Amino acid sequence: MRVLVVDDEPALRESLRRGLAAGGWSVETAPDGEAGLEMVCGDDFDVVVLDIMMPRRSGYEVVREMRRGGIWTPVLMLTAKDGEYDEADAFDLGADDYLVKPFSFVVLEARLRALVRRGAPERPATFEAGDLVVDPAAREVRRGDTRISVTAREYAVLEYLIRNRNQVVSKAQIMRAVWDSAYDGDDNIVEVYVGYLRRKIDTPFGAHAIETVRGQGYRLVDSEVTPSGTAPRGR
Repeated sequence: MRVLVVDDEPALRESLRRGLAAGGWSVETAPDGEAGLEMVCGDDFDVVVLDIMMPRRSGYEVVREMRRGGIWTPVLMLTAKDGEYDEADAFDLGADDYLVKPFSFVVLEARLRALVRRGAPERPATFEAGDLVVDPAAREVRRGDTRISVTAREYAVLEYLIRNRNQVVSKAQIMRAVWDSAYDGDDNIVEVYVGYLRRKIDTPFGAHAIETVRGQGYRLVDSEVTPSGTAPRGR
C-alpha cells in the first residue's frame, strides 16, 4: 500500500516514514503543500496523510485542489489546531478523516488501513441540480454563471436540499440538519427560509428548483433557465 506523507515538520515526517515503512507501507514524503500537490497529481497513492498548517500551500488548499482536479485518493488530515470548525472545514473541502496532534501512531495506522479498505469512490467537489451549483469548499452558490449571495443559514438549508436532490425531505429533517438542538421555535422557520431561497435562486431566473410536496416537505429538482428567461419545471 502506497502512502504519501505531507508535513513540514522534518522530525514528524521522518518518524511517520519509519513507522509506516516498518508496518509494510510504501512511503513517500513531501516537505510542504506545493510539493505534496505535485506528487499526488503525478503519481498514484492509496492514501495521503496531510498536515494542515504548511508553507507554500496549506493542507486545506491541497485537498481542495485535489478534489477540484478529480483526484479522489483518501486523505487523512493532521493538525495542531483543535476545534470543531477546523474539523468541519477539513471535511467540507473533501478530507476523509482528521487527527489532532499529538496522536497515537497505532490509531493513525488503523485509520489509514480503514481508509484504504474503503477505497476512493468518486465524490463531487460541487453539487449540481440543472444549472444550480453549490460549492461546499467555497461556500458559493451559482445559477449558471451568476453568483448568488446567500446568508449562512440559507446556505445550510440549500446544501441540505441539494445533497438530497430529487428526494422529499420534511421540515423536521431540515430542522435537525440545520438548526441546533437548543432551538425551540416553530418549524415554520423552515418555510420562511425556503421562501428566502426561492426569491434568490429561482424567481429571478424563472426557475422552479424547490418544490413543495404538500403534507410531506420539500424537494429540490433539476431546473434550468431557458433562453427566454423562463425555466421548465424540474425534470
